[in-house]
Amino acid sequence: MSVFDYLAVQLSIIMGLGVTHILTGLSKTIHYRRTLRLFWVHTLWAFNILAYIVIIWWGMFWWFTQHQWSFFLFLLLILYAIVLFLSASLLFPWDLPQDFDFETHFFATRPWFFAILAIAWGIDIPETVLKAEGGLRALPRGYLVFVIIQVTLALVGVVTSNRRFHRTFAVLWPLYTLGYVSITTLVEIAA
Repeated sequence: MSVFDYLAVQLSIIMGLGVTHILTGLSKTIHYRRTLRLFWVHTLWAFNILAYIVIIWWGMFWWFTQHQWSFFLFLLLILYAIVLFLSASLLFPWDLPQDFDFETHFFATRPWFFAILAIAWGIDIPETVLKAEGGLRALPRGYLVFVIIQVTLALVGVVTSNRRFHRTFAVLWPLYTLGYVSITTLVEIAA
């Protein structure tokens, strides 16, 4: 077993727990749909974070050609997975009661959720730069601008409870993120 294989197992477990938590929360939401007070912004963020985890999980594959590993690099990747798990775990309480109010929950956990999202994007910077420096993947065009916008919007989410902002951010986040990922992926395929 290579170092990457060892690390990939750990990353998969941690990120898989985040995916499992979101899917379990969504499943319980379907089961309790008649008694829960749903909030579409929260539901959209559940799908957004699910997509984010899957995108980053896929992006970890570039590390498979890395031959020299340091404890710092190992710790950075594990920390990234942990932060993604935390973002997923804040969306749904572990014991979802049948009369749960998702809007109240979303705004109560909002500062933590968006702070962790900002931290995740902050961790993405050294992770992506190290991939580029190691020759594993070219630094995507416009990457730093993309991440600065993500971190800035997440920090705005920390400090504001403005419902218009949160509705807009929840809708624009997947368009912006998936659009950027699609464009950079197409550029890599064409190169």
